Amino acid sequence: MSNGIPLTEALARYRSDAELGPLPEPVDVEALLNTYHPDHLRDSVVKLTVGANAGDSCQRELAALLQAEAFIDEADLAGTPVTDVDVLVIGGGGAGCAAALMAAEKGARVLLATKLRLGDSNTVMAEGGIQAAIEPDDSVQRHIQDTLRGGHHAGDPALVSAMAEDGPEVLRWLIQQGMQFEQTTGGDLHTRRAGGMSTPRLVHCRDYTGLEMMRVLREAVIQHRSIEVWEQSPVVELLSNETGQKCVGAVLTSLLDDRLRIVRTRSVILATGGLGRLHLNGFPTSNHLGATGDGLVLAYRIGASLCELDSFQYHPTGLLHPSHLAGKLVTEGVRAAGALLVNALGERFIDELQPRDVVCAAILRECSEGRGIRVDEQRVGVWLDTPRLERAQPGLLEKQFPNLMTRTRIAGVDPRAQPLLIHPTLHYQNGGVVIDVNGATTVPGLYAVGEVSGGIHGRNRLMGNALLDIISFGRRAGAAATSNRDRGPKKVTLEHVNRLRRELTIAGMPMTQRSPQVLPDYAAGGAWDR
Repeated sequence: MSNGIPLTEALARYRSDAELGPLPEPVDVEALLNTYHPDHLRDSVVKLTVGANAGDSCQRELAALLQAEAFIDEADLAGTPVTDVDVLVIGGGGAGCAAALMAAEKGARVLLATKLRLGDSNTVMAEGGIQAAIEPDDSVQRHIQDTLRGGHHAGDPALVSAMAEDGPEVLRWLIQQGMQFEQTTGGDLHTRRAGGMSTPRLVHCRDYTGLEMMRVLREAVIQHRSIEVWEQSPVVELLSNETGQKCVGAVLTSLLDDRLRIVRTRSVILATGGLGRLHLNGFPTSNHLGATGDGLVLAYRIGASLCELDSFQYHPTGLLHPSHLAGKLVTEGVRAAGALLVNALGERFIDELQPRDVVCAAILRECSEGRGIRVDEQRVGVWLDTPRLERAQPGLLEKQFPNLMTRTRIAGVDPRAQPLLIHPTLHYQNGGVVIDVNGATTVPGLYAVGEVSGGIHGRNRLMGNALLDIISFGRRAGAAATSNRDRGPKKVTLEHVNRLRRELTIAGMPMTQRSPQVLPDYAAGGAWDR
């Protein structure tokens, strides 16, 4: 029993019409998180030695990249072709596209550079929906309170307020772009409640909200005459002025020919997303291939302050079986619709609509204490009881969650008849680059938006706030980045790189690792290295 019940035995025991007992008494949340959440695993966190956050706690794999050697130096800049623009946006997901569109609307000449293809991002993988306080019994203040509470009151109230206040306008803007949302029979936007929400606030497009959002944003960017797009063009270093105190551009490479290009600009907007592909603590991830934390590395190297570097979100319901689907999400919308979490003994063990970190830790507790379902010696999970949901609401899964049905059908699993075996998956970077309400970092000329930024979600993000975050702060940063009307940089340098190298040398740090990683080691061609 210590390793859980074998999968075949658990399936034989399972019945969707079995009587479920009541939930156990409420848990001591802090004790649960401190014991079982992956952020608290022994030896997973170290102290940073150099840089703006020296002395702060940081996840081990991330710390190694933040304190690594750069790929290039001044010699690489000689003879490199130069492009001049008003605003450089780094990242082609929802945040980058929103920033580029707003900057272009303000009259700027915008270059959007993306590591892979335009739209290849975590945005397209966001299934559940977007939060906005639009219901008569809801309010912006309730949205703010839910977000701060869900983030354990570690979020910046000014940033949370700005995001929540933007919610209704963000929906209007997206609808103007052509985005489709689910509606009630009366024609109003349909909302539902998810974990950590005190009232229904989640607006959605079935279970592919992010994909629909990215569709309209991508089309708008492509059609805008003032936005130029460079695909398969990751940024390998930012550029600073003579003193190394201001961001004035970036050095890009090409995944096609490995050639470097310099972009000089008045403002740089980082929209590079998260770091799930670092597989922190050995967890699978829901993130897209390019999510390797590049923006954090580049921002830190030029001197930007970061926050909450030891806090990451592990989504409770990542698929565990079949193995080729490991880490793929089952949207929280399924739990919001009524699906229950059940252990191998047929027992509920947590309120499914608790915040994600609490549900994640509870699942890991069940697996650790022998009440999970065992696939093999390494893989143990719990049931997401979708057949019981189908019995209660026939046809709901096919109607509301077509993406889930397609994914599982291809794998030979029918969630209407068989419960889904799930386990937490690395999903989101709670912290990031410190910003103000306009996305400005602590380095002049540098902005950060979306998952690369920090301070909004505290130490746990509520479902639906990510898609709101990327549009709210993407638009804010796009507008603010155009306010810099100086003549642009006279000279671009790598003085900030030299400064960090000196710090690393003085601290006796090894200089063997280089960053940013650009691509995971297991991707075609591996991590980028000249």
